[in-house]
Order: sequence, then C-alpha cells, then structure tokens
Amino acid sequence: MAQERRLKRRHLIYYLRVFDHETGALLGHLVDVTAEGMMLVCETPIREGATFSCTMGMPSAAQEPITMSFAARCVWCKKDLNPDFYAAGFKIDNMSQPDLDSLANLVETFGFQD
Repeated sequence: MAQERRLKRRHLIYYLRVFDHETGALLGHLVDVTAEGMMLVCETPIREGATFSCTMGMPSAAQEPITMSFAARCVWCKKDLNPDFYAAGFKIDNMSQPDLDSLANLVETFGFQD
C-alpha cells in the first residue's frame, strides 16, 4: 500500500456494482478507478491477495446492458469511513483491450471533472 500510484484516480458519478463472476456474489461498489486498479466499498472484508474473476455492468444509452470482465487482485482492505463498510483496493490483472477502451470511455463520460 506504500507504493506510489502512477495514474490519477478518477471518481465516478455512479457506484457501479462489481461481481465475482464465479459465484455471482456482489464484491462491492466501484468508488474510483484507473486503468490499473480500482477501489470498492464492500459490505464484508475482502482477503488481501485474493484474486477474483470480476464482471461489472456499465451504463449504456442502448437498451442492452454492457458488461466487462476482468481479473482483479485485492491488494488492501480496511474499514471504510462508514464503519458499516470496508474499502478495498484492487489491482486489475487481466483486461482485454476493448474493455480497457470501454473503461477509459466510462471514466471520460461519467468521471468527475477536476
């Protein structure tokens, strides 16, 4: 956790839900994101070092929902400012180029402007 972040985190106007693809369980809600990682707010603690096959639904103007899939590894987890929740940082380990492009578009379209 002491590592310096290379990319600026972007906060989104939506708290998108991120699921464990294998179990269907909700991992948490996306709070901020870069092309290399993300932070989720979770109802239960996530074990540091655990790797998940994730799916995330994305907002779309089309009727058909857009989902992206990727692998992510939990690098830290701690109590959130709201003590009923946990904040967890994930490193994105494997995302296809089309999904990386969709993520960049998501940040551009739904990210708070600095």
